[in-house]
Amino acid sequence: MLVSYNWLKEYVDININPEELAQRLTMVGLEVSSVNRFDKSLDKVVVGLIEDIKDHPYASKLSLCTVNVGDGQRLKIICGAPNIRVGQKVPVAIEGAVLPSGMVIKKVNIRQMESEGMICSAQELGLDANLLPEEQKQGIMEFPDDVPIGADVADVLNLNDAVLELDLTPNRSDCLSVISIAREVAAICGTELRLPVIEIKEDPNTNIGDLITVEIADDELCGRYVARIVDGIKIKPSPIWMQNRLRASGVRPINNIVDVTNYVMLEFGQPLHAFDYRFIKGKKIIVRRAEEGEKIVTLDGQERKLEPDMLVIADAEEAVAIAGVMGGRDSEILEDTSTVLIESANFNSTSIRRTSRKLGLRSESSLRFEKGVNIEGALIAADRAAQLMAQLGGGHIVKGVVDNYPRKWLPVNIELRPYKVNEFLGIELDPQVIKETLEKIGLTIKDREDGCFTVSVPPFRLDLEREIDLVEEVARLYGYDKIPSTIPSGDIGHIKKNRMQILEEKCKNILTACGLMEVITFSFTSPKVFDKLGLPQEHPLRNAVTLANPLSEETSILRTTLIPNLLEVAQRNTHRKVNNLRIFEIGRIFLPIEGQELPREETVIAGLIMGALEKGWNWESQKLDFFYLKGVLEELFEHLNVGDVVWEPTSDYPGMHPGKTAEIKAKGIYLGFIGEIHPSVIENFELPTQASVFQINFEALAQTSESVKMYRPLPKYPSAERDMAFIVSENIPAAEIEKAIREVGGKILKSCRIFDVYKGRQIPEGKRSLAFSLVYQAEDRTLTDEEVDALHERIKSEMVKRFSAQLR
Repeated sequence: MLVSYNWLKEYVDININPEELAQRLTMVGLEVSSVNRFDKSLDKVVVGLIEDIKDHPYASKLSLCTVNVGDGQRLKIICGAPNIRVGQKVPVAIEGAVLPSGMVIKKVNIRQMESEGMICSAQELGLDANLLPEEQKQGIMEFPDDVPIGADVADVLNLNDAVLELDLTPNRSDCLSVISIAREVAAICGTELRLPVIEIKEDPNTNIGDLITVEIADDELCGRYVARIVDGIKIKPSPIWMQNRLRASGVRPINNIVDVTNYVMLEFGQPLHAFDYRFIKGKKIIVRRAEEGEKIVTLDGQERKLEPDMLVIADAEEAVAIAGVMGGRDSEILEDTSTVLIESANFNSTSIRRTSRKLGLRSESSLRFEKGVNIEGALIAADRAAQLMAQLGGGHIVKGVVDNYPRKWLPVNIELRPYKVNEFLGIELDPQVIKETLEKIGLTIKDREDGCFTVSVPPFRLDLEREIDLVEEVARLYGYDKIPSTIPSGDIGHIKKNRMQILEEKCKNILTACGLMEVITFSFTSPKVFDKLGLPQEHPLRNAVTLANPLSEETSILRTTLIPNLLEVAQRNTHRKVNNLRIFEIGRIFLPIEGQELPREETVIAGLIMGALEKGWNWESQKLDFFYLKGVLEELFEHLNVGDVVWEPTSDYPGMHPGKTAEIKAKGIYLGFIGEIHPSVIENFELPTQASVFQINFEALAQTSESVKMYRPLPKYPSAERDMAFIVSENIPAAEIEKAIREVGGKILKSCRIFDVYKGRQIPEGKRSLAFSLVYQAEDRTLTDEEVDALHERIKSEMVKRFSAQLR
């Protein structure tokens, strides 16, 4: 919200400078992010009247202008602007002027003719081109006829002003108006609020009932609709004071009628719309839901397809506006408009928010309706707009007003206990001080016999609903800086963590000890990630919960897997030149249940690694690949006492490399999967190198984890070590061979570890060499060489038999 300091001063006496005011507003909860002073150095830039224009004798694209700059002084100025004409009032930089760009104006000779100054464009005066009328963006700036000749342009354009930029919290929708900000300033400065005087002079020979009727077909979506008509209007530029205030508020001036609707919206916070009355068919306004397939061309020239849950303003034949969002092009104000229908209404905030987001159309009106608008202010705003249109457009106000008000505002009364205010804030304020503090911001307070107050909340303060809201108002107006800091007192109960919480914390500690960093990502994601993963259209992961009211398409569904989230984290890091990554997340996924509204929520652990471990002074660089990540999970399973883990190769996971992916099971229970990301997915996420991921179901992990550790005494008898190596088919998993070795070895075989895998010379095509280290040990005796050798040979024979292994 941009607020002009000088505009505020029209409603309240301000005895502090803009910077101090910004600080005081921030301290009462209305954060001012910046104070922008115009302070343009425009000395010797005045308003001039073009009295004569002649062609330059030596340049076809230049004109020789005679310009009256006041005090009987007339200057000969050469100008090349295409939009100059006799009778225009324009900004003129006379000799000695210094423009904001640093240009110094001097008498110069242009094509053998002397020029005694410069007729300026708005950009040359330092104004924002986006806030200028279209016709002035390319040529010189033009002033309205009522601006006096010779006036200082800095004063005319209000360039001695300062603009406060407020970052309002969502609950303070009332402060989306200059008057509400002025009310806060009055409370801060201890001065009185001056509201504009609204005087309506109606034409007694007219009757609005003969010209328009208003029907509200759905009062759930429209609580009030006020209509006024102003006739005999002449469309022209609005006065310079209004243009200045609009520009200071970030609004581009258009014409006197449209500018009035924007001006009153900024002044009172009530969005308005002006229709060209001649285009309203059937002398009727109907506020209804859009019909199936109905379309409308809005003011921006775009055709919009409407849906039945959208509210529209229609005449007897068709929709003429999207309620609370934007008007229709077919009923807009034109240069020959003479009769204006003013709309001042109150629409359902949820409906406007949904319509605005579905259409991708955000406006100043929709912004205000989304946050909530004072329903009691609709008539006041309509009267103010009619008053200004009649004054600035030379028209007359049709007698009467149509005020369809089916859902009348019910006053809100809140009990306030002064002792509770002091108890909450830790201060000792007199009840009278509390009362006076709240009355400063427009609240009406009645004393009660029990010492409490009954507070009547005005309709513009939609955020005040409970006693604690009033306590907050007292706190911010009294001054947060005046409230002493105290340490909270009270008993803190001992909260014992349950098994799942302990297990989650343990997983985080183990994974971070393995060098992975925890990340936290949003539960919302985009349907597009499934395309990036290469999931088939019928894949169950695509069956996601769709949000009814998403912020954007990028956050329109609930995630069904954590893998895309981790890939997006990797992508963002890659864009910042971080190519070596080890991350994990413990979060929830959401899986729809057929026939039920709410999804099933599952907690999963997912991790991603890519790149390499950087080389150190005493260790070599190590590639972060599938086997590195498998080692991390083996470490996790070991610390969690997850036994009988099986890694089964699979190609059933789209998005994963079919030859480098495995399902993980423990005790026959499915835990999750691990694998390399498919090269096409790596390309889709713009990653510079291969990445490996895993995803584990947390509840399954907890189910297979043994919380009680079993301890055994240290062995009393020595062990014997033997090695063996086989050549086997490369299609046989090493884990399957290891499992077979352990079966044959029985209790005496204490350890079996693979220490070498070799493919190359001397190994036939399609085969590989696996070497295992075996440790034999008995708990009740020292094994003899004969016992060890016999068992070792039996294991070799069994491997040859089961896997057609060839001993090396």
